[in-house]
Amino acid sequence: MRFLALLLFSTIISLFYVRAEDSNGGHQIRIKLDNYEEEELFLGYHYGDKQYLQDTVEKNASGFFVFEGDEPLPPGVYLVVMAPDNQYFQLLVTNEEQKFTVFTNAKNPTQDIRFENAPDNELFYEYLAFLEEKKPMADELSKEIEATEDESYRKTLQDKRSMIDEEVREFQEALIRRMPGSLTAAIIRANLPVDIPEFEGSEEEVQIQRWHYTQDHYFDNLNLGDPRMLRTPFLFQRVDYFVHKLQVQHPDSISRAIDLVLEKMKPAEETFKFYLIHFLNEYARSNIVGMDAVYVHLVNNYYAKGLAPWTDEEQLEKILDNAKALEPLLIGKIAPNISLQKRDGTPIELHDVDSEYTILYFWRYDCGHCKKSTPFMKEFYEKFKDKGVKIVAVCTKFTDEIPDCWKYVDDNEIGDWLHTVDEFHRSLFMKVYNIKSTPQIYVLDRNKKILSKRIGAEQLEEVMDKIIEMREKEKANE
Repeated sequence: MRFLALLLFSTIISLFYVRAEDSNGGHQIRIKLDNYEEEELFLGYHYGDKQYLQDTVEKNASGFFVFEGDEPLPPGVYLVVMAPDNQYFQLLVTNEEQKFTVFTNAKNPTQDIRFENAPDNELFYEYLAFLEEKKPMADELSKEIEATEDESYRKTLQDKRSMIDEEVREFQEALIRRMPGSLTAAIIRANLPVDIPEFEGSEEEVQIQRWHYTQDHYFDNLNLGDPRMLRTPFLFQRVDYFVHKLQVQHPDSISRAIDLVLEKMKPAEETFKFYLIHFLNEYARSNIVGMDAVYVHLVNNYYAKGLAPWTDEEQLEKILDNAKALEPLLIGKIAPNISLQKRDGTPIELHDVDSEYTILYFWRYDCGHCKKSTPFMKEFYEKFKDKGVKIVAVCTKFTDEIPDCWKYVDDNEIGDWLHTVDEFHRSLFMKVYNIKSTPQIYVLDRNKKILSKRIGAEQLEEVMDKIIEMREKEKANE
């Protein structure tokens, strides 16, 4: 069975939340599965945006599949997966419910299921049964509402649908009040929608107010510090939506959002660890211009401060060194000054280039991507050289290979750029600009502040147009 949306329905039942026997003595989940002829049964679990295999067992002499071990299972939502087509049903594992028995039927496991010593699982499946009862009614009303053109009848149908929704909400709230510590209640609570108040103003003003309110209250019902939430099918999607959809996609906004999420997760150590690693890796790999600032933020505020103790010393040193190399090159920083030489040997420093905009272009004559970039760079320069743009091209070759740099310049008729080299690499520009491949492009303003970087030559015209347009608007508003 596919996982059902748990935010819709609940039920009222009189179960007590009791501790299973000897939860500190490992785990033992016994499953009697009628009408299942396969030899193996699998136990999986949700983790992040994926599912993983926990265990594989065969039927014992008593006809049970028994998942057991000396250590308790981490709490969360687990999957009992059936061969050969990977159909599954779900079980809740909590600190209190580590040893219990399940009886069900492979043909319809969610309807025929019953438990021993598992009150939270009983509560969960009572809840799903209520869902199965009410959902067809709501779906049918929705279809009729969409199909009818009679406004009076539509209003009647909408009122009926609202009554079901209200009934559902009452059941949810009653279950949460009755069994507040259960995992079932936590799952229902976590998926309740945020109640957004009415705002006044223009349509645009109301939308902005609703957006800010949603940002501020998005996790009101979802306890990120509850370790049980890590192994659920919804936590990753919720966190991902908060960071990538509810925030302005600017490094500063994203960094603040991640900080908020991680702060709330601190009571759940494994959850904190998973998401800190997840975000570090995401922004280490990001190809979006400027998002390396998020990576640097995470390193400086977590790894450099000892908040990632699971990282071995060698790996930590690499992470810190990488952030240290990236930090001076973040968008908004003043580009590091470097001393270079022109073709005739005349020295020139980057910061001495007098131009409204400077395109700093690192290249090699034997670089395939550089060769593909050359036509785009030529076309770009012809369009923008009269708009206050200069190209400072740095051939990343040294000593006896430098003559071939000048040959490439002549052969490709790009001599009107400001071409430079550093014959003996005295400026250490390869290290200073963290150049691990070519070509590399930086867009700098008059003060040599980095406006954009690491973009393709074919993107340069579009980026420059936007920068100039933005600067003109700023001047007009001054």
